[in-house]
Amino acid sequence: MAKNEINFTKANIDGLQTPGKGQRETYYDTKTEGLQIRVSSSGVKTFCVFRWLKGETKPERVTLGRYPSMSIEQARKGAAEVNAYIAKGINPMEKKRQERAEMSLAEYWKEYMDKYSTPRKKPRTIQEDEKTYRNYLAPLATRKLSKITKQDCQKLHHEIASKTSGATANRAIAVLSSALGVACDWGYLNDNPAKSVKKFKEKARDRYIESDEMLPFWQALLDEPNRDFADFFMVCLLTGQRRTDVLSMRWEQISMTRKEWRIPDPKNGEPLTVPLIGEVVSLLQDRQATGGDWVFPSHGKTGHLAEPKTAWKRIINRAGIADLRLHDLRRTLGSNMAEQGVNTITTARAMGHKTLSMALRYQQLGTDPRRAAIEAGAGAILTNAGARESAEIIPIKKQARG
Repeated sequence: MAKNEINFTKANIDGLQTPGKGQRETYYDTKTEGLQIRVSSSGVKTFCVFRWLKGETKPERVTLGRYPSMSIEQARKGAAEVNAYIAKGINPMEKKRQERAEMSLAEYWKEYMDKYSTPRKKPRTIQEDEKTYRNYLAPLATRKLSKITKQDCQKLHHEIASKTSGATANRAIAVLSSALGVACDWGYLNDNPAKSVKKFKEKARDRYIESDEMLPFWQALLDEPNRDFADFFMVCLLTGQRRTDVLSMRWEQISMTRKEWRIPDPKNGEPLTVPLIGEVVSLLQDRQATGGDWVFPSHGKTGHLAEPKTAWKRIINRAGIADLRLHDLRRTLGSNMAEQGVNTITTARAMGHKTLSMALRYQQLGTDPRRAAIEAGAGAILTNAGARESAEIIPIKKQARG
């Protein structure tokens, strides 16, 4: 038996070692002629058929699909079809190129989302990718997939940046590059034209609500006529969690007794328990009268509040604060934690960041410091806002719900 020739079974394929960085290892099936599985340094395993064709000066490699999305049985069946074409004197790779040469980006995008993204990505990521395609990649929608060039991608990159920002343009091209990379894996393209587009330098945003801005901002929240949005912004500010998680907050995730909120599927993919300070518990208890499954219900498609842009604009205009984004509320709690002397690792845990994970594993903490961290940061916010006059918890003053 040859060095890299194995019987393709689930146990054998699952047990294949990942090669070193920049390397790729190839294994051949003992049962099906030409069928191979290629293992990249990132651990991706791809089924291919590698055959010499009569009259050709070099062999052809036909990509079938990735394991385990493509099963061993499906790979063997696909290899048998390729071998049947070869037996008839047909180059299957050339046939595949011809069939796909006229596919537009729009046509490919649908196939990519249906067959690749939907089975692998979280619903939130899928929605973000679809939004990116509609808003920024649509200019290439009618372009034939094989006709998209690096120059096209560079031009689009600059056009997006001129209308939005360099960071937005970078993210859009990253989405395009990811999709075209899969097109290469599937044999639709030989090269990824978006892969080598030079990204714009991004400056990390460090905006948060300054201590002298907190009082007018808090007053603007109290004066907001739509109490649902006012409460939503308060919870964002005093928990430091992402807007999508707060918008989709369910009552079943909250324990009033333990003063905790369990987020089952946050952005970093690891379930997160968020301690709730007394003021947030009081606010949530007041909202329980709304009933239903959602803390912030709505009559829209999702069943909960979905788009706070208009309400956010009203509040910052009323507060007279410029250049403040909703995500800056999250940064505000983090910065107040730091000002209160909370260490970086504890802040990362309290905010649900995935960075510093290795440091967290080796931290031998006798007690969970996250509650103290959020109490310190949120307490400083409430003091600056004039909503907490002492260590005693006081209810958040609000107008009656309208």
